[in-house]
Amino acid sequence: MRIAVCDDEEKFRTQAREMIDKLAGSIDVVVDAYEDGRKLLQAFDANPYDVLFLDIEMPAMDGITLAKKLRERSDSIYIVFLTGHVEYALEGYEVNALRYLTKPIQEDKLREVLRFVMDKSSSKRQLLIKVEGEETLINVSDIIYLEAQNQYVMIYTVSGEFLVRYNIGDFEEQLKNDGFFRVHRGYLISLARVKKMVKGDVLLDGNDGEVSVPVSRSNIKPLKEALYSYVESSAF
Repeated sequence: MRIAVCDDEEKFRTQAREMIDKLAGSIDVVVDAYEDGRKLLQAFDANPYDVLFLDIEMPAMDGITLAKKLRERSDSIYIVFLTGHVEYALEGYEVNALRYLTKPIQEDKLREVLRFVMDKSSSKRQLLIKVEGEETLINVSDIIYLEAQNQYVMIYTVSGEFLVRYNIGDFEEQLKNDGFFRVHRGYLISLARVKKMVKGDVLLDGNDGEVSVPVSRSNIKPLKEALYSYVESSAF
């Protein structure tokens, strides 16, 4: 996820950037900071951002004007205004602002914003697969686990099973930022589906009750660490 902070005051840019990095934890987040809205627009045109934290009162280009220009470029970005003046709230409706945060930013309020955006992003994320010659989109949040089967991979989801001619290592790369962990040479699981670990297995929340997946001995400790990290980042 790409996040940008635009504020003409360095102390608030630094505060926002450091706080976002802290709250994001192990989640793959890139945070860039700008002191001028014009520079942000140039950067956005080159490589768009997902979330934008904009100071309203800036000399060269105020935050409302900047938000309108950004909204012309994208309907899907999340815009959060940084301000100490609530009277600007009505203008924010014109650009479909997600939230207003007062400065200095309160950590619990920022946590709420990030949690909302993360939940929305993960629920929208889809995986394109080819099943029997036809391309199919499946929701990443619906995947329980993946199992390598010779030259194929079976994808177990809440809505059914999909057998695809693929390499499980490629799926591991595609899903590395979506809370998936390779517990065994032949298994890739969703950490969100983990219920508990029992000896050399991990129990997942499946369609019809618990599903047991083997964990290789060398991955038991890394899996526990990944689970702790995942839980921390999910809690924000």
